[in-house]
Amino acid sequence: MRAFKGFNKDLTCRGYQYEEGKEFHTERAECCDTGFHACEYPLDCFGYYDPAHSVFHEVELSGEMDKSGDNTKVCATDIKIGARLSIAGLVKMAIDFTMSKVNKEAGSDERHGFASATGDYGASSATGDYGASSATGNCGASSATGYKGASSATGDYYGASSATGYKGASSATGDYGASSATGYKGASSATGDYGASSATGYKGASSVSDPTGVAVAWGHEARAKGCKGAHLILSDWKYVGARYSNGDYMDPYDKESWELTGAKMVVVDGEKIKEDTYYRCIEGEIVEVTEDGEIVEE
Repeated sequence: MRAFKGFNKDLTCRGYQYEEGKEFHTERAECCDTGFHACEYPLDCFGYYDPAHSVFHEVELSGEMDKSGDNTKVCATDIKIGARLSIAGLVKMAIDFTMSKVNKEAGSDERHGFASATGDYGASSATGDYGASSATGNCGASSATGYKGASSATGDYYGASSATGYKGASSATGDYGASSATGYKGASSATGDYGASSATGYKGASSVSDPTGVAVAWGHEARAKGCKGAHLILSDWKYVGARYSNGDYMDPYDKESWELTGAKMVVVDGEKIKEDTYYRCIEGEIVEVTEDGEIVEE
């Protein structure tokens, strides 16, 4: 069975070390208990591994299997780890899966809906939970606003991609592309020339891979990284105290609990600001952080 699996950045999952191209075996498969777990629907992986801190691979499941009733999660006694998928690739797989399972006339605002625009100047939008949106034509625009939605704009010239849902993932790979992730723990990536990447949600991650590009980390505890020559814009926030969101629960991550105190822009010079390394602005200082946003100790 073809499926998709999320991992930590080092290709571990629950303490188990995997390796691309290798096969693994266990004696029993029971969902949420034992066995190798994966999801048939690519975006269901976001429920277990958020896109800002994880990597995703296509996998092949075989042997004894067990399925979960909650979503498309399935576990098996045998697994083979296939190729790593980018966010754009994961979105494409999600669209392919949805198109193979549902009536293509169904609206893109439905749960597990899809939206795809492949022609020039096309616009694509998916607003339902787990929605996937992709625009691959020139000047295309793609937007996924649902919970754990994924959005990708891969066409050259002016492609724009936006994911506003919780744990949303946004990727713009074409020239002049703009990518934005505004949800909690969203991930934004712009890999095309002159691309702009923006992560404005709490603990969002923003990255840019072209020296003419800009990566913006505007949410509290958000981080950004880039290649040599790229610019990073890092916001500085002060915690002012959690407010009561209801009668008995204090939410320290609510936007109202934080106050913007400033921002700084730096150039990735390869020395003071290292390439492909995340940074945050903390109390006016540019600080190197890990892939998970934790401060790197000197």
